[in-house]
Amino acid sequence: MKLTRQGFIAGLALAGLSLTAGAALADGPRVGAPAPAFQAVDADGKTRNLSEFAGKTVILEWTNHDCPYVRKHYNSATMQTLQKDMAKEGIVWLSVISSPVGEQGHVEGAKAKELSAQRNAAPAGILLDPKSGMARAYAAQTTPHMYIIDPKGTLAYMGAIDDKPSASASSLTGAKSYVRQAVAELKAGKSVSEASTKAYGCVVKYAPVS
Repeated sequence: MKLTRQGFIAGLALAGLSLTAGAALADGPRVGAPAPAFQAVDADGKTRNLSEFAGKTVILEWTNHDCPYVRKHYNSATMQTLQKDMAKEGIVWLSVISSPVGEQGHVEGAKAKELSAQRNAAPAGILLDPKSGMARAYAAQTTPHMYIIDPKGTLAYMGAIDDKPSASASSLTGAKSYVRQAVAELKAGKSVSEASTKAYGCVVKYAPVS
């Protein structure tokens, strides 16, 4: 059977590989090492930096509202519930939109806030990364792609949100939340038992390097 271009790209997405992120992967972040510093403008037009969250656990969620994998988690309220539960723990949740202009998922600040309100989402902030600076720093491959940074600024987890690499809502039944597991272990003073997993979802498109 002939493999179509669309099928090839979809296969790479499920495998957690990005056609445009290959160069970033070699120099990407490492669990147990300091999380890459970042600076990005949020949906309110304010410049945010990783350093302002020193002493707090930070979760980064790469997102694309048009991605079926993202829609699975938001339409079921799985993502919003996770965001709100993490907020109760004092954790800073930052949604990151890295879609460049003209690519699926690209939005300006006002639209990002509108989408958040419509879905009853509860991130502490929405970071806009249309030039892919954050995406390259973190080697973000898919939407969703999750990262957890501990209070010392160390990358404690990166990978999938759960262990069910499917866009079907039915896959949520019995799914293991890697994010919840990692946060619980960190809170208990333990090492994260599954600190790096294979992300799944839609491929993150990278802006050309200027």
